[in-house]
Amino acid sequence: MRGSLVSAEVLEPYAEALMSLAQSQNLTDRIGEDVNYLSDLLKSSEELRLFLSNPIVESQAKKAVLQQLAGEQVHPYTMNILKLLVDRRRILFLEGICEHFKTLLRQIKQTALAEVISAVELNEAQQQAITEKVKALSGAHQVELKTKIDPDLIGGVIIKVGSQVLDASLRGQLRRIGMRLSAG
Repeated sequence: MRGSLVSAEVLEPYAEALMSLAQSQNLTDRIGEDVNYLSDLLKSSEELRLFLSNPIVESQAKKAVLQQLAGEQVHPYTMNILKLLVDRRRILFLEGICEHFKTLLRQIKQTALAEVISAVELNEAQQQAITEKVKALSGAHQVELKTKIDPDLIGGVIIKVGSQVLDASLRGQLRRIGMRLSAG
């Protein structure tokens, strides 16, 4: 319950406000790039996440760090949202707000998010083949691949698009064979 409450009362309104601003100024792609940049920044730095979420750190210090890290990289509108989040003590939710914004952007652009788990790194041709398969399955105009390596799969891939799961892994095939043998 707590997660959905935070989502409904904090993440969604800020992400939707940012999307509304981006659409009204015809900047959805640019703000989308900013959000990806900020997401990557947060994912790559545990120190930054801890610094921004620390209630003892002064707002001006947080704004200065954000200005230094993102000021030249992001659009002024994005920077203003970051400062607003600091002022309202909501900056600790930045990662979730970014994720919700990306979801909204995918909906607008009719883009499917495909989580691809493979035993080894996929090459360009394999990624393109998966993209085409996901487009055919989902009817989406574009596909965003989120890849992850799991050596336990032995070979093949698992593709998750929304609630659909396509298990074309060697581990999955062996499991299905084992189930058929034990049923017979």
